[in-house]
Amino acid sequence: MTVTETVSIPAAGVSLDADVVVPRPAHGVVLFVHGSGSGRRSPRNRHVAVELQVAELATVLVDLLTPEEERVDSLTAALRFDIGLLAERVVALVDWAGRHGPLAELGIGLFGASTGAAAALVAAAERPVSVQALVSRGGRPDLAGDHLHRVRQPTLLIVGELDPVVIELNREAMELLKGETAFAVVAGATHLFEEPGALDQVAHLARDWFRRRLKSVPHRQIHPLT
Repeated sequence: MTVTETVSIPAAGVSLDADVVVPRPAHGVVLFVHGSGSGRRSPRNRHVAVELQVAELATVLVDLLTPEEERVDSLTAALRFDIGLLAERVVALVDWAGRHGPLAELGIGLFGASTGAAAALVAAAERPVSVQALVSRGGRPDLAGDHLHRVRQPTLLIVGELDPVVIELNREAMELLKGETAFAVVAGATHLFEEPGALDQVAHLARDWFRRRLKSVPHRQIHPLT
């Protein structure tokens, strides 16, 4: 049986809409941190989410901006690069997942795409116990700045072969990360992984990474509300 719900999550002074899918049994939960100009309905992230659900991993796809903020961002593109704001909300989502009934005892992973990968890395640095593993798809880890030195969770960096600038940025970030790190290049893929079969490779890599590293936490230490 799979439990599906749409919820409104309090996060740093706002409410964020999210789609939650929990297969039974579930061996962990992956929070998706979308990239520039995207949201919880991103077809690329949903493609990956379905693969994770089949592998008995719960998923949370969330809009990191409110509808009004999305309207402003569509005109100015100002908020999509506000990594501090986005990371603060991801931290709040991590804390929420640790308290939300169907997810409360599941190990938490973060799947970040593009600029969202930077927000995920900052959140991982802020929640070193709650977040157990990360995957970055075409990410901009450089935007996480000095927080990279504090990330010790297992981190998989996935890049497209035809995305040379992002490849270099990820190679540089890999040198700064302190925990287990892996680097995967998807052959023939560009930044959005729109080529046939490219997203399938991303999904399989993410599935295997999370299934091996997310562990249940029956006595989770809950971070105090701030």
